[in-house]
Amino acid sequence: MDIDQKIDLIARSPTEEIVTEANLRELLNTNPHPRHYIGLEPSGPLHIGSLVLAGFKINDLLRAGIRTMVFLGDWHGYINNKFDGDWEKINMASDYYEEAFKFFCPGIEVVRGSELYSGNDEYWKNVIKFSKNITLARAVRCLAILGRSEKEKLDFAQYIYPSMQSIDIEALDVNLVHAGMDQRKVHMLVRDVFPKMGWVPPVALHHHLLPGLGEPIRLGLDENPAIDMIISSKMSKSKPWTSVFIHDSTDLIVEKLKKAWSPEGIIENNPVLEYAKYVTFHDQKPLLIERPKKFGGDISLSNYEELEREYKSRRIHPLDLKNAIAGCLDKLIEPVRAHFVKKSDLLQVYS
Repeated sequence: MDIDQKIDLIARSPTEEIVTEANLRELLNTNPHPRHYIGLEPSGPLHIGSLVLAGFKINDLLRAGIRTMVFLGDWHGYINNKFDGDWEKINMASDYYEEAFKFFCPGIEVVRGSELYSGNDEYWKNVIKFSKNITLARAVRCLAILGRSEKEKLDFAQYIYPSMQSIDIEALDVNLVHAGMDQRKVHMLVRDVFPKMGWVPPVALHHHLLPGLGEPIRLGLDENPAIDMIISSKMSKSKPWTSVFIHDSTDLIVEKLKKAWSPEGIIENNPVLEYAKYVTFHDQKPLLIERPKKFGGDISLSNYEELEREYKSRRIHPLDLKNAIAGCLDKLIEPVRAHFVKKSDLLQVYS
């Protein structure tokens, strides 16, 4: 596979941006197998956004010859009050996340924060050195990485989270950092500060964030209205009825989609259409929408643009679209769901 083909794979949906593509090309010219990482806090059950969409991009990177890593930030989860700081539960959730990503993205490496930090004096020295290069105000502007607003009352540990996440990158010796768009600010921070410390800044890859199924909202997590909408409305484990989890039954998926916000003819910020664009059409297969003959009969759509035109013109009813997308999501997660039937012990942390 030549470099152009690799870049096409890396840049394709659900990638939103690469900072920068010129840097990526230079990296691939000098290193055919650079090191990548994506970091996650072990917390609630995985959903379509956290496993599938991120997994799509990880699998693209694997096909492009990138050495990929999922970093499980157990200490980050502790700082962010996941499981109320219960380390036993954080460890159980880490086991579950590791199993899920190794199943969906065969070939990845998994590293935990507690492994990286153990006996690693250099890591903690670098956290302090990095923090000397930023102001508290700059760190506060990165708090969206925790799903937090600077207006919230936080404990002091949460303010060092951006510095820790930044030094993770150096400690893991990665060239390509990857996350959803909500992590963009910390990656820009890294690209700004690393050269001041004599380090080569990584290429940053940001994928699309799937919204929850509810009506879009803004919570003031980012000063940019468009980014704020993305972060505020993203699929969240804390809003189970607006999220499609990888363990949801067929009936539950159908029920959730029926309740989804999808006004007739409205394409802007429509979560059901987003699922179609970023999940259903990811593998380029046509989407079949089944309809009664009196409403035009079944229709097969070859790409998202065609679906959007038909929906905007009201030739596709919201319920017919919801049923079609529910079927696609159910088929997609069925192998993962079945895999965990045999691994039910890993889900005990959520019972």
